[in-house]
Amino acid sequence: MSDTIDVSGMVLSAMPIGENDKRIVLLTRELGRISAFARGARRPGSTLMAAANPFVFGRFTLVAGRSSYNLIRADVKNYFTELAKEQPGVYYGYYFLDFAAYYGREGVDGTEMLNLLYLSMKAILNPNLDNRLVRRIFELRLMTINGEYAPDTAALSESAVYTAAYIMRAPLEKLYTFAVSSEVLAELEQTLDRHIKRTLDRELKSVKILEMFI
Repeated sequence: MSDTIDVSGMVLSAMPIGENDKRIVLLTRELGRISAFARGARRPGSTLMAAANPFVFGRFTLVAGRSSYNLIRADVKNYFTELAKEQPGVYYGYYFLDFAAYYGREGVDGTEMLNLLYLSMKAILNPNLDNRLVRRIFELRLMTINGEYAPDTAALSESAVYTAAYIMRAPLEKLYTFAVSSEVLAELEQTLDRHIKRTLDRELKSVKILEMFI
């Protein structure tokens, strides 16, 4: 048997394959975004059934195959099952997974992106935070991590410029510790919507669903 690889990560998506299997996409610290087959994950009683689902965060043991990895076992740290009860929080969550999948790349260090994703899921579940602001913080910081955001400061007020700069540079653990005025939030929304539309080569399906519920 091939050598096993242990990675820390979160399941970004899962789709059925055949009668009993699943193909999952993981964002990992060690390998970036990767795909893995979870053999038998749809079979009742499978030890992989609960782990091979979106939002699951934990430690995953893999074996490298020819074109993908095979998931052998998982030590789940958080299922984020609370998200299923949050409306529209769960749709923000799916959008975050989709956005991370778009920017994730195999073979790169995914530590900062994974940490951001985990903290953002926790932020959605915090009733004291505005999900609209959480979304914009997540988008801006993730694009900054990937070197794909140049803020159009000429179109922003001084307060919005300061807020954008803080989001781009602050320690991750400080990102979801502040609030902004409705005017500043509206500026961030307009600026980021324009930039994302200009930068991404396709519209994410998850954003269409999210915007139906907000």
